[in-house]
Amino acid sequence: MIGLAALAVFAIRGVPLSAAEQLRSDTVKAFNTYVEQREKQMAQELSAGPFLQIDGFTAVERKKDYGLLKKGEVMTERMPLSEQITVPHGLIHHWIGMVFIPGVSLARTLQFVQDYNNQYKFYAPDVQRSRLVQRNGNDFTVFLRLRKSKIITVILDTDYDVKYVPISGDRAASYSYSTRIAEVENAGKPNESDKPVGNDSGFMWRLNSYWRFLQRDGGVYVQLEAISLTRDIPVGLGWLVRPFVTSIPRESIEFTLNRTRDALVDPKP
Repeated sequence: MIGLAALAVFAIRGVPLSAAEQLRSDTVKAFNTYVEQREKQMAQELSAGPFLQIDGFTAVERKKDYGLLKKGEVMTERMPLSEQITVPHGLIHHWIGMVFIPGVSLARTLQFVQDYNNQYKFYAPDVQRSRLVQRNGNDFTVFLRLRKSKIITVILDTDYDVKYVPISGDRAASYSYSTRIAEVENAGKPNESDKPVGNDSGFMWRLNSYWRFLQRDGGVYVQLEAISLTRDIPVGLGWLVRPFVTSIPRESIEFTLNRTRDALVDPKP
């Protein structure tokens, strides 16, 4: 499943956030720099561990958190941004979440998350449409229409390149990169149209999602990490907008992981 986790929409009725905001090259450069740094860390984690973030905790913390996961909880955490990273005219949102899915195999879990043509059935209303555009082995090209409603409703048509990486018999990873994000005007109406990419309301400019899957303890642990880029917060409106920026990524991760677990634990006929 593509990471819906970072769909950080921050518009409120009556607040002038829907005016067009131009995505600038220095904003993209800052995002790419941040992603490059984090992916270097990911490469080290995949080669030398910890494979799951939780396994880097102390023994006491691990025991407690694994217990919560096995009780059905979804664990989420906002990842701190480096003080050396500044994002002109934009904001980076970085969250990670984890869930345990009992009674399933790694193969079954991967089969489910790779069934892009049917994801809209399991992830509605956040996913309105889903389609596999192309597959070449473990490489996928995917289309999703995303919906997020928080006072107002925002519709985004999004394209992704997704790569799955088998690591061993009990673990795998995937990398998903948005290649196009277009804000949809008048969705579902005869005059529906896309705003120019990068010259829109700035609700979502980039979305990278990183999944890890580990078969253990009679099920599969699923970890989802999302890094997204949005416009910055207009001066004087932080008190009103900031709660949306901080809460929606967490809510989206929880939604995605909960729906993934529910679909695999209790599949509909």
